[in-house]
Formats: sequence, structure tokens, C-alpha cells
Amino acid sequence: MRARRLRAGWVFPVAGPPIRRGAVLLDEHGTIIAVGPADTVPLPPGVPDQDFPGGVLFPGLINTHTHLELTGFDTAEPDAPFADWIRGVRAFKNRRQPADFHAAACRGLAECHGSGVTTIADTGDSGSVIAALADLGGRGIYYQEVFGPHPDQWAESLLGLQERIAELSRFTSQQVRLGVSPHAPYSVSGPLYHATARWARETGWPMAVHIAESADESALLADATGRFAEQWARRGLPMPPPGRSPVEWLDENGVLGPATLCIHVVRAHAGDIARLAERGAAVAHCPLSNQRHGHGNAPLRALLDAGIRVGIGTDSVASVGRLDLLAEARAARELAGLTAAQTLAMLTTGGAAALGIADQVGELRPGLAGDCAVWELPNTESADAPVLLESWLAGAGKVVATWIGGREVYRQ
Repeated sequence: MRARRLRAGWVFPVAGPPIRRGAVLLDEHGTIIAVGPADTVPLPPGVPDQDFPGGVLFPGLINTHTHLELTGFDTAEPDAPFADWIRGVRAFKNRRQPADFHAAACRGLAECHGSGVTTIADTGDSGSVIAALADLGGRGIYYQEVFGPHPDQWAESLLGLQERIAELSRFTSQQVRLGVSPHAPYSVSGPLYHATARWARETGWPMAVHIAESADESALLADATGRFAEQWARRGLPMPPPGRSPVEWLDENGVLGPATLCIHVVRAHAGDIARLAERGAAVAHCPLSNQRHGHGNAPLRALLDAGIRVGIGTDSVASVGRLDLLAEARAARELAGLTAAQTLAMLTTGGAAALGIADQVGELRPGLAGDCAVWELPNTESADAPVLLESWLAGAGKVVATWIGGREVYRQ
């Protein structure tokens, strides 16, 4: 890979104030070595100088929750009761072949790159997304799911997870990481949560878990009622001990910690939020999926005020149709009363912090990876930075080019 310099009408480093007629210099390893006004950023001999005078250069966006193996499979009915919808998604996936999932994952990842997203955090069970990340030069973390609601099957489920992780490890690299995902309280027993969390801590795998998402999930743990409890009863599954919130249930089983990404966290009371903050867990906030399934709004403002690391995610096409991270950001902004700058931060530095990779991506500053994207926006050369940022957040722009580690992965 060659070194390169990127120039644009505006550069939004996030690490500092916006720069009119700015530039970013990347070395041959794709690492940022200089950011600033174009006339101050050097151009070494022989280094290509790409100029986008009508463009705005941002750090690559970070999507903290996806299911890219479902790309194009948006046939589920998100308006159905959530427990029934989950069963429908599982049945739908069981009818698909591995090649279907790989093609879907590659398509989904390419669409992410075409929308300026350079890092994803994906959960799934087919393994297709980590293969797609490796094949397409993407950046992200793939959390391999594990299931097992019966307490007696925890050892078998854990062994299957360990074997799957060993198999998928061949795809890992500096850009591609692997983690584990004990799926959700309605699909994972307490013993399996505990065993998975212990193994993850011992081996250093990060964790992601869907938690506190629906009323039926909370009812299952509170008093063994609701649709999930009804499904468990029909299958003869022993109910979990009553009287706990989903967050409390995770904590009792050792799941919460700095390497844990809690997905959704819609139904969390003040005590839950304090517990998440105390354990150092992060949150992936997916407002449009939460709304589409009728779960309600997550306590985003309270999560942020508690100092919890929060990134924004899209969830799956089966939940929201087209994945649109900026639309999610607009919903989060309205929900928590965020400024434009705070919203941009959630899409970049916030997502990087939530995934534990703030030392690699999320800003345009020397020493970080050259993950960035150029958007073409109206009146770039005449508008000031606040107006451009508002226009960008409103979805008025289109992506011209995207780079990951200095390598171009998308060009309009």
C-alpha cells in the first residue's frame, strides 16, 4: 500500500475543530501522520495527492451493532410480538445455506463501506461476517453467538462455542477481531452465561449480549410471565429464579465488565444504570430497532450522564429494513437532546470507546488508523462548519470515497 494525502473542502477531525481546506497525510501502513490545513500538511515526493474540493472528510463511522448475515433477508415481520418475531427469524435462518449467509454478509459490509461506515460490531452464528471482513479488507469485531436455555446443556453449548471460536480464529488480524455473544436471557441459561463469561475473561475474548430489550424478556426474569415464559413452559424449560431485572441477571452471572457490550438496554432502571457504570460495561444504542419492535425508548440521556460508553448501532435489516446509521443518530439526538457535535462524537469516538478501540480509530489524528470517508455536501465551499455538520447529519450528503487503514474500500 502506498502513502497518500487526502484533501477536502472541510476536514472534521473530531479530535479538534473543523478545518477549512484541510488535509490528512497517511503513511504506507495506512496510519495518520499529519492532519491540518492543506498548506501545512506536507506532500512527500511521489505521494499521491487526492483532492475533494467540494467534499467534507470525516473519520469513518462506527456501527456498534449489526447482523450483516441477514442483509437482504428483510422478510420477517417486525410488527409481530417480539417473542414470535425472534422465533420467525430463527426459523428463517434455519432454511438458509452457508453460501447465502456469506453472500449476504459481503453485500452488507460493502453497503456499510458505501455509507461511510468503516468499523462494525456484528453478532451472528453463521461465521459469515468475520469471513466477509477478512475477504473485503474491513475493520470490525464479530461476536459468535451461543445459545442454550436449559441449565443442563451449558457444557455442551460452551464446548460448541469454543470449537467455533477456534475455527474462526483464522480470520482474525489487526483489523478483524473475534468475540463471543451469549445471546439473550430468553435463549441462554444462568449456568451458560456464567461459564461463557468465565471462559471469556480467562481467554481475553470480548463479549456482547442482547439485554433489557423487551417487556417479555423482563417479565421472564421478574416473575416467569410473558410470551418467552410461555414458550419456555411449552418446551419444559425450568424458569430462571424470579425477582431480577435483566441487568441484575447478567451481573449475578459475571457477565458485566469493561469488555462487555450490552446491546439495546431499553428497560433499565436507575439501579441498573448505576450497576452498568460501576462494572464499566458499554452500550450499543439502536433507537430505530427499539421503536420498530415497540420496546420503547432507551434511557440514553441517563446512560450518558452516568459516564457509560455508548455507541450507535443499526441492528438488522429484519428489524429496520435499510441500515441507515445517520438516521439512527438523528433518533438518538432527539431522544437525548444532543448537540450536533455530541451526535458526531457518538458516531465516531463514542463507538470506538464502546468497542475498546479508541486507541486505533474514531478520530483523525496522528497515530490512529487512516479510516475516513468523504461526503459530497451542498455548498461545501461557501457554508461554515456548523451548517455543514447539520446538513450532513440530516442526510443531505452522499459518500464519494471511503478508506480503511489508508486502503480505498469504496469509490462512488
